[in-house]
Amino acid sequence: MQTSNQNQSRYQRFRSRRKAQGMKELRLWVPDPSAPGFREEALRQSRLASETTANQDVLEFIEDAAGSIEGWQ
Repeated sequence: MQTSNQNQSRYQRFRSRRKAQGMKELRLWVPDPSAPGFREEALRQSRLASETTANQDVLEFIEDAAGSIEGWQ
């Protein structure tokens, strides 16, 4: 079993390799879809977006992109 120091060193080597490849680490905090109220808020925002004609091109692009993802409905 690996110790915490071994795991940390392994991750540092991984990060160094990726950085050498021109990559940059990015961490994102996103809403938790299992959180209470998430579904309702997502539906509310979706309805607002669909009612606005100014975003129609963007919405069509998103729908086209999502349609190419296997299992997306």
